[in-house]
Amino acid sequence: MKESRQPALTDDELLTGLANGSDHALTQLYRRYFPMVLHLVTTNSGTDDDAKDIYQEALVVLYEKVRSGSLELHCQLKTYLYSVCRRLWLKQLTQQSRYMVRDVDAAATDQQAVNQLDDDLTDHEERNRQFDLMADSLDRLGEPCRTLLDDFYIQHLSMQDITEKFGYTNADNAKTQKYKCLMRLKRLFFSEYKV
Repeated sequence: MKESRQPALTDDELLTGLANGSDHALTQLYRRYFPMVLHLVTTNSGTDDDAKDIYQEALVVLYEKVRSGSLELHCQLKTYLYSVCRRLWLKQLTQQSRYMVRDVDAAATDQQAVNQLDDDLTDHEERNRQFDLMADSLDRLGEPCRTLLDDFYIQHLSMQDITEKFGYTNADNAKTQKYKCLMRLKRLFFSEYKV
């Protein structure tokens, strides 16, 4: 029997679900955000198992804060989880280095790992800013462009399907319209985006 797709939950719904022990919320938290933590840990001297442990610990921290009502979220849930995992991983790296025989090269390597994590967080925050700007640009794009681009890039409809859906005379006209919409979106995005 095929599993039915459940709708994506918002950050608030994920937090409420986590507090209430919802399997659906937990599954979505893992599906959406574990890959970025796996990348963070494995590119900074860690293993898959380390990443799983760190993510589990971060979810426990999140769960306890949500249950106690002490969570103050001033960013996206994704950014919050990333920063918690980053701090936990840095702490673990620091503790591991205390128990190893240290030399100058090892200290330099640890500092490089810390610098790399700082760079990763900066990159992650910049990507989040770009995604937010893109979402805002899409909102300002308006119809029918927003739906046309969504149908092509997100829903993966063919140009023929789009031609029929929007009533264009042929696929070439649909392609032209898609191109115009894309250029409009690009102008909206770059009118706000400052490097």
